[in-house]
Amino acid sequence: MKFLVTKDLAHSRLLAYLMGSVVFAIVLYLVMDMVLHSYVIGSDIAGIHSTLYGNAETFEEPILIDSLLLQVHIDLFMTMFALLILTSVYIRLHEKTKMLRVTVHTLLLLGITSPISLLLAYFGPEVFVYLWEVTFFVWHTLAFVVSFMIFRRLNFK
Repeated sequence: MKFLVTKDLAHSRLLAYLMGSVVFAIVLYLVMDMVLHSYVIGSDIAGIHSTLYGNAETFEEPILIDSLLLQVHIDLFMTMFALLILTSVYIRLHEKTKMLRVTVHTLLLLGITSPISLLLAYFGPEVFVYLWEVTFFVWHTLAFVVSFMIFRRLNFK
């Protein structure tokens, strides 16, 4: 509990290893999330378009709305859970950096925008497909960067 007050990891190496393990689990989640979305929804614009809207030439049906709502619901929950842990550790370890607020706000906004834009892409114009793909890959990339910044600051010895 001393870390929560002093933010000093020098006295407790076990806490550094525990925080590193949690961040490593989040990195594994990010990788598996990208694999899952590329399998379920698609990894390119044509695949995403045929999943959401169907394809008359290949007799593909669009994704069912209940499947999409379930995916968006799971995405919102898991994204917020992962971002809450990642940003809280990042804030504790990098509180004196200038880019802290910009990084945390960007990460949280992209994390929320991604599942919502996927849902809007199903009902709205095709521009939301592009918005989902950009926000999805950018928030995952930024989360990877933040994770590696945390690993660098933990100083495992």
